[in-house]
Amino acid sequence: MAFPRGESLRRPDVLMARLRATLIVVVFILFTLPLMPVQWLLLKLRSPAARRFPHWYHRQVARLFGIHIRITGEPVTGEGVLMVGNHTSWADIIIFSAATPLSFVAKAEVGTWPFFGALARLQGTVFVERTRRSATGAVADAISQRLAAGDALLLFPEGTSHTGNSVLPFKSALLGAAEARLAGGQHVKVQPVSVAFTGLHGMPMGRENRPLFAWYGDMEMVPHLWEALLAGPFDVEVRFHEPLSLDRMDRKTLAAKAQEIVQTGQAEALAGRGLP
Repeated sequence: MAFPRGESLRRPDVLMARLRATLIVVVFILFTLPLMPVQWLLLKLRSPAARRFPHWYHRQVARLFGIHIRITGEPVTGEGVLMVGNHTSWADIIIFSAATPLSFVAKAEVGTWPFFGALARLQGTVFVERTRRSATGAVADAISQRLAAGDALLLFPEGTSHTGNSVLPFKSALLGAAEARLAGGQHVKVQPVSVAFTGLHGMPMGRENRPLFAWYGDMEMVPHLWEALLAGPFDVEVRFHEPLSLDRMDRKTLAAKAQEIVQTGQAEALAGRGLP
């Protein structure tokens, strides 16, 4: 079974870990299935609660999975905002959504996944077909409309997930939505957000243990999720940084600046240093 590298476990420990993971999966399914039609109804009624309900739901799921989230900084609220963050794991969806009410911008194939695709649609995810340039304009319009309506959308400008020990360069093309303007005429705010996997069982998480939770490459989601549940409770830190805007810089500069901020935030969290 998966556990902190280098530790040997007695058979009772292995059995207890498997029992815990099994119970988590069962409770997750029993908790989630009845709530899916509730969110569907809120969306159909265009209720303001449709934005807040996934936030409440993911806070409960984080507790169930043993994800202990520490939040520093303040998310932009009360207006449309495009958040940009680093992408490490399937757990990012739970973590970011538990930190603040938001929806995601994700690759189109996520919408085709069994069960998890349905959850993504219920959260109002905007799906992007990155291989079809002809679809770029329509997606940008959809994102702009959501931002103008006051939604918070989170985009992963790295374009992929990875090890969680660093941050990949942000792709400026994915930040086209930052050109959207709000009712007052100003560009929508772009808020960098960093996440760092910092602890395991209450102890500092070393570089060698982050692959237990980092989901990247050709890893299959369900086996990796099971491995993470076996590993046990873990700690993450989410940092909301000061927002940026295209009012003050061009798109490439904004992408580079946001990437620098997120990378610094992640590195400082991994090193145990707080925000100034």
